Amino acid sequence: MHRQKILLVLFAALAAACTARDAQPAASSSQENPPSPAATTPAPSPVILMTFNVENLFDTNDDAGKEDRTFLPLSLKQTAEHRRACNKIEQTGWRDQCLNWDWNEQILKKKMSVLAQTILQAGDGRGPDVLAMQEVENVGVLERLRTEYLSTGGYRPAILIEGQDERGIDVAFLTRLDVVGQPTLHPLRLPGTSPDRVADTRGILEATFRLPGGALLTGYAVHFPAPYHPTEMRVAAYEQLNALRAALPADRAAFAAGDFNTTSSEDREKSMLQRFARPQWIVVHEQGDVGGKGTNYYERGDSWSFLDMILFSPARGTHDGDGRNWVVRDRSARIANKLAAQVHDATPARFRMPEGSGVSDHWPLLVAIELK
Repeated sequence: MHRQKILLVLFAALAAACTARDAQPAASSSQENPPSPAATTPAPSPVILMTFNVENLFDTNDDAGKEDRTFLPLSLKQTAEHRRACNKIEQTGWRDQCLNWDWNEQILKKKMSVLAQTILQAGDGRGPDVLAMQEVENVGVLERLRTEYLSTGGYRPAILIEGQDERGIDVAFLTRLDVVGQPTLHPLRLPGTSPDRVADTRGILEATFRLPGGALLTGYAVHFPAPYHPTEMRVAAYEQLNALRAALPADRAAFAAGDFNTTSSEDREKSMLQRFARPQWIVVHEQGDVGGKGTNYYERGDSWSFLDMILFSPARGTHDGDGRNWVVRDRSARIANKLAAQVHDATPARFRMPEGSGVSDHWPLLVAIELK
């Protein structure tokens, strides 16, 4: 009898355990099949890209091997040698600048101050995450701008590799992101072009950045041959840029930013963007209203152009296990021209001498990319 009671108690306990197990809801199934990372991993903050032709950011020193005589203090322009060199300049206005501009420390400080204010319009006062720059004389003057005027941006040391431009102007990057590997300057390949034209060109600066979350982004800072050079020189530059992009790994996003020197009239007549940009890149200023008709105004022809562009190319795949990719954020592209000093008669206010007013004859362009 006692054994029967024990057996009855055991059977009751087993039945209760089975009932409780069957009554448990889906908690067990959620443990066996946890939610996908995409549902639990938040996307990082967007990354802001900007391009800015800063128009003649020169120091006040005479750099050997560079045609920087215009950008010297008047006190250093009194020698017969300097006057002889300036008088060889055929264009009257440029000759007068070489002889009479007083590019002194006070003027340079004004220039750097307004450049910094322009750059810091982006990123809630911190500037863009990656800034491609054109017309910078050397890394020394760019480091002054970074450390003395852009300290709130938290930028890493400037990326600038001296090129072959006879005036001494270069392309450069400033960034808060980690830089992966060594940046490279690719001189333009211009077969059949005369040496004097080649000397008036800048290479393509390539650098790779680590995005939030770990994905890599390769950037190209460019300053294509000026519009007074034959179209074929800009065609060659586009083709070289596209070849560099095509050589990247499939999982690598890329952007090209800078002064492409493709005027609106050249684009209409030669279909430059249709042939060399849109097939490989997203032309960001075409993705919505960016707040203006262009980044540069040519008064003689009363015409606007987006000389300054940002081209973006997503990875040919996904960047993470969540199936997401870095893409252009909708309606994020805009011209950064809210600073009063940037605008003269509704056009870009170039930096004018001798008073040191204005900023640059180009307006910056920016865009945000996001993981989506």
